[in-house]
Amino acid sequence: MGCIKLAGYKLISFDKIPSTQTYALDMVASGNARDHTVIMAEAQSAGRGRYRRTWISHHGNLYVSFIFNTEERDPRLSYVVAVAIAETLISFGIHPKIKWPNDILIDAKKVCGVLIEYAGRFVIVGIGINIKSNPTVAEYKTTKLDNYANVDKSELLNKLMKNLDRWRRTDFPLVRARWMDLATGLNKVVKYRGEDVELIGINENGALVLRNGTRYLLAYGDEITI
Repeated sequence: MGCIKLAGYKLISFDKIPSTQTYALDMVASGNARDHTVIMAEAQSAGRGRYRRTWISHHGNLYVSFIFNTEERDPRLSYVVAVAIAETLISFGIHPKIKWPNDILIDAKKVCGVLIEYAGRFVIVGIGINIKSNPTVAEYKTTKLDNYANVDKSELLNKLMKNLDRWRRTDFPLVRARWMDLATGLNKVVKYRGEDVELIGINENGALVLRNGTRYLLAYGDEITI
Protein backbone atom coordinates (compact mmCIF):
# COMPACT_ATOMS: atom_id res chain seq x y z
CA MET A 1 0.00 0.00 0.00
CA GLY A 2 1.23 3.50 -0.83
CA CYS A 3 -0.09 6.82 0.45
CA ILE A 4 0.71 10.26 -1.03
CA LYS A 5 -0.84 13.71 -1.42
CA LEU A 6 -1.77 14.63 -4.98
CA ALA A 7 -3.78 17.60 -6.35
CA GLY A 8 -5.33 18.23 -2.95
CA TYR A 9 -6.28 14.58 -2.44
CA LYS A 10 -4.91 11.86 -0.20
CA LEU A 11 -4.13 8.98 -2.56
CA ILE A 12 -3.98 5.43 -1.18
CA SER A 13 -2.73 2.99 -3.81
CA PHE A 14 -2.51 -0.78 -4.04
CA ASP A 15 -1.17 -3.24 -6.58
CA LYS A 16 -4.24 -5.47 -6.23
CA ILE A 17 -7.23 -5.55 -3.88
CA PRO A 18 -10.70 -7.05 -4.21
CA SER A 19 -12.40 -3.67 -4.86
CA THR A 20 -11.50 0.00 -4.37
CA GLN A 21 -15.19 0.68 -3.73
CA THR A 22 -15.41 -1.94 -0.97
CA TYR A 23 -12.18 -0.65 0.58
CA ALA A 24 -13.62 2.88 0.65
CA LEU A 25 -16.87 1.63 2.21
CA ASP A 26 -14.84 -0.20 4.85
CA MET A 27 -12.98 3.05 5.62
CA VAL A 28 -16.32 4.75 6.23
CA ALA A 29 -17.56 1.90 8.41
CA SER A 30 -14.39 1.96 10.54
CA GLY A 31 -14.46 5.75 10.96
CA ASN A 32 -11.26 6.28 8.95
CA ALA A 33 -12.79 7.96 5.89
CA ARG A 34 -11.85 11.56 5.13
CA ASP A 35 -12.99 14.00 2.45
CA HIS A 36 -10.90 14.01 -0.74
CA THR A 37 -9.44 10.53 -0.24
CA VAL A 38 -8.81 8.39 -3.32
CA ILE A 39 -8.36 4.62 -3.29
CA MET A 40 -6.56 3.32 -6.39
CA ALA A 41 -5.67 -0.22 -7.41
CA GLU A 42 -3.59 -1.45 -10.33
CA ALA A 43 -5.98 -4.42 -10.54
CA GLN A 44 -9.07 -5.69 -8.71
CA SER A 45 -10.10 -9.26 -8.02
CA ALA A 46 -13.73 -8.40 -7.25
CA GLY A 47 -14.46 -5.11 -9.02
CA ARG A 48 -18.13 -4.25 -9.39
CA GLY A 49 -20.37 -1.84 -11.24
CA ARG A 50 -24.00 -0.82 -10.96
CA TYR A 51 -26.46 -3.49 -9.82
CA ARG A 52 -23.46 -5.48 -8.49
CA ARG A 53 -22.36 -6.39 -12.01
CA THR A 54 -18.79 -7.64 -12.27
CA TRP A 55 -16.28 -5.05 -13.48
CA ILE A 56 -13.36 -6.89 -15.07
CA SER A 57 -10.20 -5.24 -13.78
CA HIS A 58 -6.90 -6.11 -15.46
CA HIS A 59 -3.58 -4.31 -14.94
CA GLY A 60 -2.99 -1.17 -17.02
CA ASN A 61 -6.35 0.53 -16.54
CA LEU A 62 -7.50 3.13 -13.99
CA TYR A 63 -9.55 1.87 -11.03
CA VAL A 64 -10.29 4.52 -8.40
CA SER A 65 -12.83 5.32 -5.72
CA PHE A 66 -13.16 8.91 -4.48
CA ILE A 67 -14.46 9.67 -0.99
CA PHE A 68 -16.23 13.02 -0.63
CA ASN A 69 -18.15 14.63 2.23
CA THR A 70 -21.82 15.04 1.41
CA GLU A 71 -24.82 16.56 3.16
CA GLU A 72 -27.38 14.35 1.43
CA ARG A 73 -28.04 12.22 -1.63
CA ASP A 74 -27.96 14.27 -4.82
CA PRO A 75 -29.12 12.75 -8.14
CA ARG A 76 -27.29 15.56 -9.97
CA LEU A 77 -23.91 14.15 -8.91
CA SER A 78 -24.09 11.48 -11.65
CA TYR A 79 -24.05 14.19 -14.30
CA VAL A 80 -21.28 16.16 -12.58
CA VAL A 81 -19.08 13.05 -12.56
CA ALA A 82 -19.89 12.17 -16.17
CA VAL A 83 -19.00 15.66 -17.39
CA ALA A 84 -15.77 15.68 -15.35
CA ILE A 85 -14.67 12.37 -16.88
CA ALA A 86 -15.64 13.42 -20.40
CA GLU A 87 -13.76 16.72 -20.07
CA THR A 88 -10.72 14.81 -18.82
CA LEU A 89 -10.74 12.60 -21.93
CA ILE A 90 -11.31 15.61 -24.18
CA SER A 91 -8.10 17.14 -22.79
CA PHE A 92 -6.24 14.20 -24.39
CA GLY A 93 -7.83 14.88 -27.79
CA ILE A 94 -10.45 12.13 -27.40
CA HIS A 95 -14.12 12.67 -28.36
CA PRO A 96 -16.35 10.90 -25.82
CA LYS A 97 -20.12 10.82 -25.51
CA ILE A 98 -22.20 10.25 -22.37
CA LYS A 99 -24.88 7.56 -22.17
CA TRP A 100 -27.39 8.24 -19.42
CA PRO A 101 -26.64 8.65 -16.67
CA ASN A 102 -22.85 8.43 -16.62
CA ASP A 103 -21.42 5.75 -18.91
CA ILE A 104 -18.68 7.19 -21.11
CA LEU A 105 -18.59 6.00 -24.71
CA ILE A 106 -16.18 6.44 -27.60
CA ASP A 107 -17.51 5.49 -31.03
CA ALA A 108 -20.58 4.02 -29.26
CA LYS A 109 -18.35 1.67 -27.23
CA LYS A 110 -18.07 1.82 -23.44
CA VAL A 111 -14.69 3.00 -22.15
CA CYS A 112 -15.61 3.98 -18.60
CA GLY A 113 -18.10 3.03 -15.92
CA VAL A 114 -19.15 4.84 -12.75
CA LEU A 115 -20.59 3.57 -9.47
CA ILE A 116 -21.88 6.08 -6.90
CA GLU A 117 -22.72 4.88 -3.40
CA TYR A 118 -23.67 6.80 -0.26
CA ALA A 119 -22.43 5.77 3.18
CA GLY A 120 -22.93 7.80 6.33
CA ARG A 121 -21.90 11.39 5.68
CA PHE A 122 -19.86 10.42 2.63
CA VAL A 123 -20.41 9.62 -1.02
CA ILE A 124 -18.07 7.20 -2.78
CA VAL A 125 -17.56 7.68 -6.51
CA GLY A 126 -16.04 4.63 -8.16
CA ILE A 127 -14.59 5.11 -11.64
CA GLY A 128 -13.07 2.53 -13.96
CA ILE A 129 -11.47 3.66 -17.22
CA ASN A 130 -10.10 1.26 -19.84
CA ILE A 131 -6.65 2.51 -20.88
CA LYS A 132 -4.58 -0.47 -22.00
CA SER A 133 -7.21 -3.21 -22.25
CA ASN A 134 -10.95 -3.63 -22.56
CA PRO A 135 -13.03 -6.65 -21.60
CA THR A 136 -15.30 -8.60 -23.91
CA VAL A 137 -18.83 -8.15 -22.58
CA ALA A 138 -21.91 -9.83 -24.03
CA GLU A 139 -24.31 -6.94 -23.39
CA TYR A 140 -22.39 -4.09 -25.05
CA LYS A 141 -19.27 -3.16 -27.00
CA THR A 142 -16.20 -1.88 -25.17
CA THR A 143 -13.06 0.02 -26.11
CA LYS A 144 -9.87 1.46 -24.57
CA LEU A 145 -8.13 4.84 -24.61
CA ASP A 146 -5.02 3.36 -26.24
CA ASN A 147 -7.02 3.04 -29.47
CA TYR A 148 -7.34 6.83 -29.64
CA ALA A 149 -4.47 8.51 -27.79
CA ASN A 150 -1.33 7.93 -25.75
CA VAL A 151 -2.67 8.41 -22.23
CA ASP A 152 -0.43 8.30 -19.17
CA LYS A 153 -2.36 6.92 -16.19
CA SER A 154 -0.86 9.35 -13.65
CA GLU A 155 -1.69 12.33 -15.85
CA LEU A 156 -5.19 10.95 -16.41
CA LEU A 157 -5.79 10.66 -12.66
CA ASN A 158 -4.36 14.11 -11.96
CA LYS A 159 -6.61 15.74 -14.55
CA LEU A 160 -9.60 13.72 -13.35
CA MET A 161 -9.09 14.91 -9.77
CA LYS A 162 -8.98 18.55 -10.89
CA ASN A 163 -12.01 18.17 -13.17
CA LEU A 164 -14.05 16.53 -10.42
CA ASP A 165 -13.29 19.46 -8.12
CA ARG A 166 -14.02 21.99 -10.87
CA TRP A 167 -17.36 20.52 -11.93
CA ARG A 168 -18.52 19.81 -8.37
CA ARG A 169 -18.12 23.56 -7.73
CA THR A 170 -19.95 24.53 -10.94
CA ASP A 171 -23.58 25.65 -10.86
CA PHE A 172 -25.80 22.80 -12.02
CA PRO A 173 -27.39 24.67 -14.99
CA LEU A 174 -23.89 24.81 -16.55
CA VAL A 175 -23.27 21.12 -15.76
CA ARG A 176 -26.66 20.26 -17.25
CA ALA A 177 -25.92 22.22 -20.43
CA ARG A 178 -22.55 20.53 -20.87
CA TRP A 179 -24.04 17.09 -20.18
CA MET A 180 -26.68 17.75 -22.86
CA ASP A 181 -23.89 18.77 -25.30
CA LEU A 182 -22.15 15.45 -24.74
CA ALA A 183 -25.16 13.13 -24.34
CA THR A 184 -25.93 10.40 -26.83
CA GLY A 185 -29.51 9.48 -27.72
CA LEU A 186 -31.12 12.89 -27.18
CA ASN A 187 -34.39 13.24 -29.11
CA LYS A 188 -34.11 9.58 -30.06
CA VAL A 189 -36.44 6.73 -29.23
CA VAL A 190 -35.21 4.68 -26.26
CA LYS A 191 -36.58 1.73 -24.31
CA TYR A 192 -37.80 2.56 -20.79
CA ARG A 193 -39.51 -0.11 -18.70
CA GLY A 194 -40.38 -1.97 -21.87
CA GLU A 195 -41.89 1.05 -23.61
CA ASP A 196 -40.63 3.10 -26.57
CA VAL A 197 -40.21 6.71 -25.41
CA GLU A 198 -38.33 9.79 -26.61
CA LEU A 199 -35.31 10.93 -24.59
CA ILE A 200 -35.70 14.68 -24.08
CA GLY A 201 -32.88 15.44 -21.61
CA ILE A 202 -32.46 16.11 -17.89
CA ASN A 203 -34.18 18.71 -15.74
CA GLU A 204 -32.79 21.08 -13.10
CA ASN A 205 -33.18 18.43 -10.38
CA GLY A 206 -31.25 15.77 -12.27
CA ALA A 207 -34.27 13.74 -13.40
CA LEU A 208 -34.25 12.21 -16.87
CA VAL A 209 -37.06 13.65 -18.98
CA LEU A 210 -38.81 11.24 -21.34
CA ARG A 211 -41.81 11.74 -23.60
CA ASN A 212 -44.44 9.15 -24.46
CA GLY A 213 -46.77 10.85 -26.94
CA THR A 214 -48.16 13.86 -25.08
CA ARG A 215 -47.14 12.47 -21.69
CA TYR A 216 -43.85 13.42 -20.02
CA LEU A 217 -42.09 11.04 -17.63
CA LEU A 218 -39.38 11.73 -15.08
CA ALA A 219 -36.87 8.99 -14.20
CA TYR A 220 -34.13 8.98 -11.60
CA GLY A 221 -32.60 5.56 -11.08
CA ASP A 222 -33.99 3.36 -13.80
CA GLU A 223 -32.07 2.06 -16.77
CA ILE A 224 -32.86 2.93 -20.35
CA THR A 225 -31.74 1.13 -23.49
CA ILE A 226 -30.53 3.16 -26.45
